[in-house]
Amino acid sequence: MNHRQTQRQTLFGVALDALTMDETVRRCLDAVRRGEQIEIGMVNAAKLVNMRRDPRLAAAVAGCDLVLADGQAVVWAGRVLGVRLPERVAGIDLFMRLLAAAETADVPVYLLGARQDVLDLMLRRIERQFPGLRVAGSRNGYFDDSEQGGVADAVAHSGARLLFLGMTSPKKEIFTAGYGKRTGAHVVHGVGGSFDILAGITKRAPLVWQRMGLEWFYRTLQEPRRLGKRYLTTNAAFLLMTVRELIRRTPSAGSANRSH
Repeated sequence: MNHRQTQRQTLFGVALDALTMDETVRRCLDAVRRGEQIEIGMVNAAKLVNMRRDPRLAAAVAGCDLVLADGQAVVWAGRVLGVRLPERVAGIDLFMRLLAAAETADVPVYLLGARQDVLDLMLRRIERQFPGLRVAGSRNGYFDDSEQGGVADAVAHSGARLLFLGMTSPKKEIFTAGYGKRTGAHVVHGVGGSFDILAGITKRAPLVWQRMGLEWFYRTLQEPRRLGKRYLTTNAAFLLMTVRELIRRTPSAGSANRSH
């Protein structure tokens, strides 16, 4: 898929696709029409930090056909560092857009992830919101690494063209890298905690919080004990990464003076 390389930008050593939401949806629907397979990787501040610590995660994301800025902080860091990313492409928003498109075009989908009770709740809500959507199959996200091949084969047998993974990192990235092609799905999209939001288990931040880049803070307020320390440490690490990169790219005043 060399036609998209011209739109790739590099941020913190990671190649990102500088696409808008509309362009991303078009790319996914084109893949279904042409029978191509594309795997989507989403990166936010926390994942970019974790990719530096986890080579398997970094390799899995780098192997994706589309790598998109899921976090507003990533778009802002790009602006500071002179890397043009047109907008945030949030995983849950892309998920909803693709479900709507799949309903309209009668494209079968598979939903893989979350606990069984959460998955059941989400399926009921999806049925109400997208009554014409063809759900080819679903499975909870609790399976051992040794079962990954069998899970991929079940997706393939279902005939699904879009596969959504409601699993945490790095499990969803590693599954995508190892078994994405084997699922036979034309688009594999890891949507993280989106299943919990669609099921009504967790609330998504209001739009104004999203635009301010404070979605992480809203989530922390809902689950302070589980998420507080994690978000504070990864956000601090991301800020430090950005400052270091800015210093690295900016000639120091001393060297500038010496040049006169």
